[in-house]
Amino acid sequence: MRSIGLIIAGAVMASLPFNAVLAQSAVDTAPTTDFTKPEPQEGRPGGATTHHKKFNKNAFSHASANMSFEREINFKVGNGFFKRLWVTAPASTQASDGLGPLYNARSCQRCHLKDGRGHPPNGTDDNAVSMFLRLSIPPQNDEQRKLLAEHRVNNIPDPNYGTQLQDFAIAGQVIEGRMQISYEEIPVELAGGEVVSLRKPAYSVTNLGYGPLHPEAQLSPRIAPQMIGLGLLEAIDEQDILALADPDDANDDAISGRPNRVWSSSEKRVMLGRFGLKAGAASVDEQSQGAFAGDIGISTVLHPGGYGECTEKQEACRKAPTGNSPQYNNLEAEQRVTDLVAFYSRNLAVPARRDHADPQVLAGKKLFYDIGCIACHNPKFVTRSEGVEPEQAGQLIWPYTDMLLHDMGEGLADNRPEGVANGREWRTAPLWGIGLTPVVNGHSYYLHDGRARSLLEAILWHGGEATKQREAVRQLSKPEREALLRFVSSL
Repeated sequence: MRSIGLIIAGAVMASLPFNAVLAQSAVDTAPTTDFTKPEPQEGRPGGATTHHKKFNKNAFSHASANMSFEREINFKVGNGFFKRLWVTAPASTQASDGLGPLYNARSCQRCHLKDGRGHPPNGTDDNAVSMFLRLSIPPQNDEQRKLLAEHRVNNIPDPNYGTQLQDFAIAGQVIEGRMQISYEEIPVELAGGEVVSLRKPAYSVTNLGYGPLHPEAQLSPRIAPQMIGLGLLEAIDEQDILALADPDDANDDAISGRPNRVWSSSEKRVMLGRFGLKAGAASVDEQSQGAFAGDIGISTVLHPGGYGECTEKQEACRKAPTGNSPQYNNLEAEQRVTDLVAFYSRNLAVPARRDHADPQVLAGKKLFYDIGCIACHNPKFVTRSEGVEPEQAGQLIWPYTDMLLHDMGEGLADNRPEGVANGREWRTAPLWGIGLTPVVNGHSYYLHDGRARSLLEAILWHGGEATKQREAVRQLSKPEREALLRFVSSL
């Protein structure tokens, strides 16, 4: 680790050149009304960070294109830690031990394969390593209600199992349980008589290792989301996000986006939630450290216990050997490690657009705008110029998200609150790179739990605030639907 420390210090002291696309005051981020040609800079959705390398399995794994040579070493070392396979403590290599005792994966890369999107289990030979269940219960007393009201916690954990079901354990420990999924096919008729089948999932837990779940346990399935553009989303000015919020639907368009408010453990204050499927984390670093602790069972500065998410009722788990060692500040992943992983995560570049000047793509773009999809999937922002990493500063970006919570209807409801978000609300997912999911990850499973097997199925699951838009898509002619889906795939 000493050599890594010298590398970090040298990179930080180096000059930090970058190429900001445009000053914020010079950019009009209002939606376009001209669909005869691409907009200026539209082909570079990540601004100057956009990469133009091959669209293959590595398309989500390239560094910000405007990164200086001196900083590339930090990206590469961070990638090494992102891929690191952690082992059980005690081990001869103290820098890599401390796995679990309970966990969902042995590395970040095992969930975010090729820095892309996870998937549900696909047959008996597959496993759920890139998908797991969030757990919580409703508040049981005034103290818990106060913690939630003050945004000090996002959820109340299940007393036996915590806030996440771990389906792996180190030797000598017992797994928490196995997630089970069953599907019901629901036919949906489109204009012209075409029928699309949607699969409605139901979730349960078997092989419970520590007694029953709480009778009011709330289960929320989650697949690992793609990693690109995270630093750019973090660099969007908070006021630009809040300007899009309309919690009381003052403009009477049936869209009522609102921000999540969450406790930042690093800043010791309530902040705007940005990351996670319900915007439950305020920063890339906090989201990453939460995954270290919950997914892998690795202690960090924000989660110093070496036993991961083991609850007080899991006594053997709490007493298992840890990898916390004085050599690494009594942690398993010390701050130098988590800083590098956060740096890597912030700088995974968004790929360039494909076919954005194609007439069919432009026709689909017009439909996307006319139908009103941009009421939630806001096309563009300009990132802050101050207080952010140089790669992300002052960039015109095209993420197609407003970063806000929206009621998506009963069909997509997980009935599990998170922070301010209720059981029907989800953060608008960014759409950049979505068309490359089959290329990077070899599948086309979408939404928070991978139930949608195509982009069209994902759209048809929209409800709640997006009911009007869903129905408009359902009534499109086949050529119009094809154009719309071609546009979304080009993002």
